Amino acid sequence: MTARSIVPDLQSFEVWFLIGSQHLYGPETLAQVAEQSQQVARALDGAAEVPVTVVWKPVLTDSEGIKRLILEANAAENVVGLVAWMHTFSPAKMWIGGLDALQKPLLHLHTQANVELPWSEIDFDFMNLNQAAHGDREFGYIQTRLGVPRKTVVGHVSNPAVRGQIETWQRAAAGLAAARSLKLARFGDNMRYVAVTEGDKTEAELRFGVQVNTWGVNELADAVAAASDAQIDALIDEYEELYEIVPELRRDGERHQSLRDGAAIEVGLRSFLEAGGFGAFTTSFEDLGALKQLPGLAVQRLMAEGYGFGAEGDWKTAILVHVANVMGEGLPGGASLMEDYTYDLVPGDEKILGAHMLEVAPTLSSQKASLEIHPLGIGGKDDPVRLVFTADPGPAVVVAMSDMRDRFRLVANVVQNVAAPDLPKLPVGRAIWKPAPDFATSAACWLTAGAAHHTVMSTAVGIEVFRDFAELAETELLVIDEDTTVRGFQKEVRWNQAYYRLAQGL
Repeated sequence: MTARSIVPDLQSFEVWFLIGSQHLYGPETLAQVAEQSQQVARALDGAAEVPVTVVWKPVLTDSEGIKRLILEANAAENVVGLVAWMHTFSPAKMWIGGLDALQKPLLHLHTQANVELPWSEIDFDFMNLNQAAHGDREFGYIQTRLGVPRKTVVGHVSNPAVRGQIETWQRAAAGLAAARSLKLARFGDNMRYVAVTEGDKTEAELRFGVQVNTWGVNELADAVAAASDAQIDALIDEYEELYEIVPELRRDGERHQSLRDGAAIEVGLRSFLEAGGFGAFTTSFEDLGALKQLPGLAVQRLMAEGYGFGAEGDWKTAILVHVANVMGEGLPGGASLMEDYTYDLVPGDEKILGAHMLEVAPTLSSQKASLEIHPLGIGGKDDPVRLVFTADPGPAVVVAMSDMRDRFRLVANVVQNVAAPDLPKLPVGRAIWKPAPDFATSAACWLTAGAAHHTVMSTAVGIEVFRDFAELAETELLVIDEDTTVRGFQKEVRWNQAYYRLAQGL
């Protein structure tokens, strides 16, 4: 992220740590449960891997207290989820009312206070105090009986693998919270005749909480026209510090006015988004109104600040870009609009070259970007300014969202970004990757799934965070990774089709 970011520090969010027990064994046992559960909560909160603040809550022993606390969590905007541990057998019927009312993500932590059993000292007092082994199984039953979406993590909190799973879930929960509060501004409609960028905006608000609405592009143009010389000059100063600016765009260059026009678009676009409380937006090269350029530089920089963006009116991808930016807060790398453009089909060394017309976020690269100007053959406007760079080599994931009529479908491909050959004539931000498990399988499965051509590429968070996000949002996810085969993937698509239609009573 840049110093100017709309992504909140994940430590400003809270996850509440709930402990279930009962009065059967007396107040001394409950006091020990409280003490031991506080130790576990502190261990999680103090772990470097765990980004969201963990807040311990007093031991829960009755239905009324459980429901009251869950309703309180539902109403707390900074609470992104709950962790539950049945330390000492909490009869599950007392959880029915609370779980039925639950609206926040839930993680079931199946753990215990000790790592090793003190074999030579175990008596039945110890057994009565350490009953998570069957207390959590009782809790698992009632969650399944009620159909409660949750993540189950098993193991002691001292285990880095356990803390890593909790981190993954916390990031996904923060992403879902970001979606539920997201307002998205569309400037123009989707690209004419394109199918996959269409979608049910009402269902998107029901499923993800996102408000998607359209604003006239000339309202944006008015905001751009209101940009002052002082605001533009300040941005030019920032560009000079951050980027390698080609000579013709510099203050004494023959095309410096184009850079000023691009800066004005950034000033106006940011002011419009801030005034409306928007965290994501779309544009369309077919509807630019009074804008002098197709927004390129401005879009790239706003994505780097955490805004979601989709080209050609693609609001579904804009949602994913913002969510991915939130989920990756504090991690190296970034998230960006991406598109599979063309292939290098050398047998055994196939690669995908991804880009877009202008709008790829510079957070995919650790290198200093070049600020350039080049013609754009569509849109009918002035040549736009843009940042040119190549994404860093390393692991990444590309994720698309499609509207399948009766549900949204997420499709994700695990990929490896690779070093780029010399690309002196390609004037856009780009990435080059090898998809798992191999090019032919990846492409065939992507096409089988009906996945979109616009994606979000994340180099900050990987596939497990998106798995958790899909579970929390109760949204279909198809994954293409090292274990994928075409035949197996085809079966999964068919099974999912049947499952989701049966589950919805269609």
